[in-house]
Amino acid sequence: MKIVEAGGLGLRTRRGWVYRDVDLTAEAGELHAVTGPPGSGRTSLLLTLAGRFPHTDGELRRRGPAALGQVVGVHEPDPTLTVAEHIQERLLLLGPVPRRRRQLVPVAAVRARRAYRRDAFAAAIAGAGFTDAPLDPDRYGRDLTPVERQVLGLVLASLSGPSLIVADDVDAGSDAPEREWIWAALARLADRGYAVIASGRAVEPGATAIVHRIGDPSLPTPALVAPRIAADRDQTAEVKA
Repeated sequence: MKIVEAGGLGLRTRRGWVYRDVDLTAEAGELHAVTGPPGSGRTSLLLTLAGRFPHTDGELRRRGPAALGQVVGVHEPDPTLTVAEHIQERLLLLGPVPRRRRQLVPVAAVRARRAYRRDAFAAAIAGAGFTDAPLDPDRYGRDLTPVERQVLGLVLASLSGPSLIVADDVDAGSDAPEREWIWAALARLADRGYAVIASGRAVEPGATAIVHRIGDPSLPTPALVAPRIAADRDQTAEVKA
């Protein structure tokens, strides 16, 4: 099932193009990676795909709700809450899954929301497939490492049972083993039926992701045209000038 379909998607401001001519189709159960250097428009593109940011050009169609993982400056852990408190708060806000929606929400999310009064942390972690996650339920948001912040963001995103989960800069501030773990965790999340779109500077070797490369729009290009990205289901999408 196609969850996101973007055709000729672009965002132009008074300062120029943030991104342009993006063609990307993400289906349920797929992991997509948007890569590129800082300032290349990755965050803006992800927020647009999730319906949290406008676009000025092209078409965007999305099936079902989207949820944000970690997006610096937009969606981050509360420094004064523990990991367990973040999960409990989110489950209380979400409430039980309405009967009419239970066929549309992953079983793991339904179970986690039923269990919030018993063992919310364990149910949420298991529901996301992150039982090996490097996450301490008693650790405060202000003390989380970059990879722990990513994990918490993904767990919280999965609780609402969305069709699409997006996470930004998943490799920021992490070492090689942590980057390998987070890309594998993202793939497991996709295996649970979500469409997952994550951004980073690069994808770890061996990661099972459909890669889209974005260039730096601040670099001089003919007629101020930013690079084009397109999805390629068989190999890494190449930048077109």
